[in-house]
Amino acid sequence: MSQQKTIKNEAKLSGRGLFSGHDVKTVFKPAPPDTGVVFVRKDLQPPVQIRVIPENIASRDRRTALQNGSAYIETSEHCLAAVSALDIDNLIIEIDAEELPGFEGSSEEFFKTLQKCGIQKQDAEQQPIVITEPISISEGDKSIYALPSGGGLSITYDLDYTQHTGIGRQIYSCDLSESHFAQNLARTRTFVLEAEARQMQAMGIGAHLSPRDILVINSDGPIKNSFRFPDECVRHKVVDLIGDLRLAGRPVIGRIVAYKSGHALNQKLVARIVEVDRKSRQGGALAGKPVLDIRRIQRILPHRYPFLLVDKVVDVHGDQWIKGVKNVTYNEQFFQGHFPGTPVMPGVLIVEAMAQVSGLLFAQTLEHTGKLAVLLTMDGVKIRKAVVPGDQLVLMARAEKVRSRAAKCNCTAMVGDEVVAEAQLKFMLVDDEVL
Repeated sequence: MSQQKTIKNEAKLSGRGLFSGHDVKTVFKPAPPDTGVVFVRKDLQPPVQIRVIPENIASRDRRTALQNGSAYIETSEHCLAAVSALDIDNLIIEIDAEELPGFEGSSEEFFKTLQKCGIQKQDAEQQPIVITEPISISEGDKSIYALPSGGGLSITYDLDYTQHTGIGRQIYSCDLSESHFAQNLARTRTFVLEAEARQMQAMGIGAHLSPRDILVINSDGPIKNSFRFPDECVRHKVVDLIGDLRLAGRPVIGRIVAYKSGHALNQKLVARIVEVDRKSRQGGALAGKPVLDIRRIQRILPHRYPFLLVDKVVDVHGDQWIKGVKNVTYNEQFFQGHFPGTPVMPGVLIVEAMAQVSGLLFAQTLEHTGKLAVLLTMDGVKIRKAVVPGDQLVLMARAEKVRSRAAKCNCTAMVGDEVVAEAQLKFMLVDDEVL
């Protein structure tokens, strides 16, 4: 397995948003293993973190956006393409506006800046998503496929503008690598048809741009500009696709074949890839040997019958992420009164189960050995589906902040592939002897 990577040094970029035209400053910072790629809106009080995961994808026209609550990030695809090309796993990206700098509509500035930072290998294994079975998404005459491959990420894109003489039909294939991206893809720019550009500017979108700033194409080709490659349009579509695939939250290994696909279809494929991978990992992990069995759990947690709500831990990544299991049976004591004739697991106990698995996560670090996680606050609690006898409750917690005396976790509870509950839990870490 490859090691996870981050950047060695911080770096800054400034520019104007491609669509909004707003000035924005961007700061790239190294991040610990298992952090993933996280945007931080520093202009908001308090600052809001927006993780690059499928759950945070926001629907937008002609661009890729991410959202956490009311906070969002616009036009992230060119930056994420550079992150993917450099095989960076963990990165903090601070910005002080809603949209990343657009520059000339390419990925080049992001790529060069991150490349100059240097790449630092980390003491943790990379966890890529490996395509093991064909996945296809189609809408009208557009389609995109994910297929198994021998390794790495391979892309074939078929751009069909046969009705537009300024572009025509272009096909491009490549195996993604840092050198190939630098030489053949990073400089390619966003393009738009002349009629579309006029319509967008009439709506106030990209009003600060002229054909000299980005590729505006009519029937004769670029207006007041020129192509950097004869097939620059399809190459840029590949850049967009690489950036969109990074929305999976982890590197994707497989072969992607696309025909006339755009951001919306790319993002649907990403969601499906992650769903298939989650089911595969969950099925294999839940049936395998536990990382922590009930005896080891009892050595860590003070809870006992009938209030110990984690049966086993099946996966754990340092002090960053954990997955536990609670098998829900009709013999649970709470079903006697909740509710007679219609047994439903109380939502508060699902939250308690998530809190317990969070406590097991914090106990993995030597610094917190001998300490207990005492629940302080619960935010964003949502009970989405009833849990009933026979369900296997999968409990997942990811550490957001861990200090010497306090910690915060983002928690999710699932039954099968359905989210049944989620919450942000904050804990006080106290010595065992204090309680």
